[in-house]
Amino acid sequence: MTRAFDGTPVDEPTIADLCESALRAPTAGNARGVATVVLAGTEGARRYLEAATDAAWRATSPRAAGLLAAGGAVVVLCDPPAYAARYAAGEKAASGLADLGAWPVPYWFGDAAFATMSLLLLCEEAGLAACFLGAFRREREVLSLVAAPEGLRVFGAVLLGGAAPGRRSASLDRPGPTRAARVIRGAFATG
Repeated sequence: MTRAFDGTPVDEPTIADLCESALRAPTAGNARGVATVVLAGTEGARRYLEAATDAAWRATSPRAAGLLAAGGAVVVLCDPPAYAARYAAGEKAASGLADLGAWPVPYWFGDAAFATMSLLLLCEEAGLAACFLGAFRREREVLSLVAAPEGLRVFGAVLLGGAAPGRRSASLDRPGPTRAARVIRGAFATG
């Protein structure tokens, strides 16, 4: 994940092609309830960050300048009503998932995550730096920015472009379990 970009713009056709490929990721019941909005160039990235953050954050965050230099942004949206409609129809009707509140795990967020991870990997394959920014706040402002239809939710955004030297994230130095310790074979040990 890159947190500092070099200001090189990425054109709309390039980003749109990456998004089209990313949307080949799995989708529950083939609901196809994930959409991407391409905001090309450094201007697109700036518009996204102005909607998703406030002036105080942009003025004080050590990462703001590096993120504002991204070459483009992709807003990843999910459509919960599309899943309710899909699971109310045909062979899915018996699932009881036509009511959005009945989902123990909201697949619309899982599907958005699959598409986002695919997009991040496709950026890497295309030689572009990228990062994911979660939708922690200001969802209404981001939805307004992209003129999203009613019912859509923001999953997050991918910023992309050329990498610039940036400050190393302190989170990289956090102690924690190794990958091997997180691969559980058969069952967690008891006792």
